[in-house]
Amino acid sequence: MRTGEPPVIDFGRELRFQFLDLINESSKLITIFHKAYYGSDTEAKKNLVQEVRHACEQFGFFQLVNHAIPSDLQGQVLEQSKDLFELPLETKQKYDKEVEGYQRGYECLRSQNFEKRTMGDLKEGYYLGKNLPSDDPFVVERRFGQAPNKYPTELHDPPKFQSVMEEYHSVMSTFATNLMQVMALTLNLNEDFFDEFCDHPVAVLRLLHYPPQDPTTVETERGIGAHTDFGAITILLQDNTGGLQVWNNTSSEWVDVTPISGAYVVNLGNLMMQWTNDRYLSNLHRVINKSGDERFSVPFFFSGNPNFTVECLPSCIDSEKGAKHPPVMVHDWMVGRIADTYGCSHYKAIGDLRQELANSMETR
Repeated sequence: MRTGEPPVIDFGRELRFQFLDLINESSKLITIFHKAYYGSDTEAKKNLVQEVRHACEQFGFFQLVNHAIPSDLQGQVLEQSKDLFELPLETKQKYDKEVEGYQRGYECLRSQNFEKRTMGDLKEGYYLGKNLPSDDPFVVERRFGQAPNKYPTELHDPPKFQSVMEEYHSVMSTFATNLMQVMALTLNLNEDFFDEFCDHPVAVLRLLHYPPQDPTTVETERGIGAHTDFGAITILLQDNTGGLQVWNNTSSEWVDVTPISGAYVVNLGNLMMQWTNDRYLSNLHRVINKSGDERFSVPFFFSGNPNFTVECLPSCIDSEKGAKHPPVMVHDWMVGRIADTYGCSHYKAIGDLRQELANSMETR
């Protein structure tokens, strides 16, 4: 791990938490061993909570290892993703996410544009989620992120693709709920505080393919432009190509997030930042793939029940100034943010929010 990178947290039975002392701008690597989330040692869990709190306040990012998600399942997800993106463009376009309006399916290169300084981000993607029946009440009401999946029949093994993605979505939903329990403890709340939020959640599984960037392209070329995520937490599985960068608020520079095989990169989204009255950071990040190779990643976006209203947590209200943000329903918030990045809303570009975020950090 290089100086300034987000911390690495071992979520397993023997926990190793590594972080740089960013407050004192020290490059000394600190390592703590103890029992983690899956163990029964209450003192170890207390230590874990403290370290996660530190990461959320200082970086908004951390990497998790020893997390109980099977490595063979991770490998299958990446392999199935590669198989999908190798399909001809005309085949992938048959499953366009705009068809039926459920935000499930394929998005072509340049569809999304975060910084709004180029023709669009150099990536293609495929949206999946929990495969809900068409008569599910949330599907009928067209709540955000609630829909049946689209499974391409032209893949080498279509049933395998479906079974792998549905199994992965299921275990990741459980994992995300576990993380929300840890988040509750970091905020001095009961472990089950977020249970209602986690019920019937917006939980989007997104397969992403980044072609190699031409080294002669303009400086503003991005695999994905600088942005903050919209929901509560994001749990990212990535290959070993690299290219992910996170903004370091202490040194005011972009730092590479070194891939760790099998690890998850976890970051907080805007909903969590608002929920905590800006105590926790939803940090800027981007992808610039100058490796010369393709890059594959699989983010899992966990945004909670679409009908849930997020308002300042009781443990985060400022005794003098109160809450900085008004209450907002998850559905309304997500619809607005997605419209922004696909160029179909009046909201300002996420790339323009860096200064506002910096100003917010200064007043914390």
